[in-house]
Amino acid sequence: MSCDVLVIGGGPAGLSAAVNVRARGGQVLVVSNPLEENPLWRAEKVDNYLGLPGRTGAELLTAMRRHAESAGAEFLTGRALSAVQMADTWYVSVGPEMYNARAVVLAAGVDRGRKLPGEAELLGRGVSYCATCDGMLYRGRAVAVLGYSDTARQEAEFLRGIGCAVTYFDRPRTCEIRGTDHVTGVVCDGRSAEAEGVFILRPTVAPADLFPGLTVEGGHVAVDRRMATDLPGLFAAGDCTGGPLQVSKAVGEGLIAGQSAMAWVSARKRDGR
Repeated sequence: MSCDVLVIGGGPAGLSAAVNVRARGGQVLVVSNPLEENPLWRAEKVDNYLGLPGRTGAELLTAMRRHAESAGAEFLTGRALSAVQMADTWYVSVGPEMYNARAVVLAAGVDRGRKLPGEAELLGRGVSYCATCDGMLYRGRAVAVLGYSDTARQEAEFLRGIGCAVTYFDRPRTCEIRGTDHVTGVVCDGRSAEAEGVFILRPTVAPADLFPGLTVEGGHVAVDRRMATDLPGLFAAGDCTGGPLQVSKAVGEGLIAGQSAMAWVSARKRDGR
């Protein structure tokens, strides 16, 4: 699927960006986890969002999502796993599928997952972030699933369905991935399991892993006043750009990022690119 702007993240920043892309006539696709996985969903009361005090996080998110839907934004449930830019077009993989857009708005929130021992060293040699993408490589073999998202069990069931022997770890606190040239097993919270493949299923991929070469300062994506990153056609908004981690800040940055993304798209269309 092709669109003008692809938004990664369905929280306040991403939804605000989507509404503003649509306000300028752009086609926008929002890729996100289910609303219920957004940290704001669990807020019992939000008192500092101007004009709407006392709402629950779930109420705010639901209203924002409906606004974006009514504006004509399209939605896809899933995790963005990789991104590459070629000839003024961004190609973003979501599960096993590829989507392309002239501009991308990164609004995926705070990366809460630190690299596990052995994760970086064995990435692509038994470590994967997507069961539906790489599961068939391990059909009939032993695998471990480290589930940190609410949808991780569904991916584990997919692996079982194709014949994998699955050991599931539910939000483990400590894990080590073992192996030299290839994964041989894991030890999580003192429990060990032999495995030829390890699927680490987090809600999001760290920005620098998703966009190689992206400048990150103090753990946050570096942006200018247009919410532009140092990668052409990539903008960022919300918690991923740093504090304060507030709904108002996320919505405002999303507005700017959406407008800036459409300005980028419109300039390239005028140039015939």
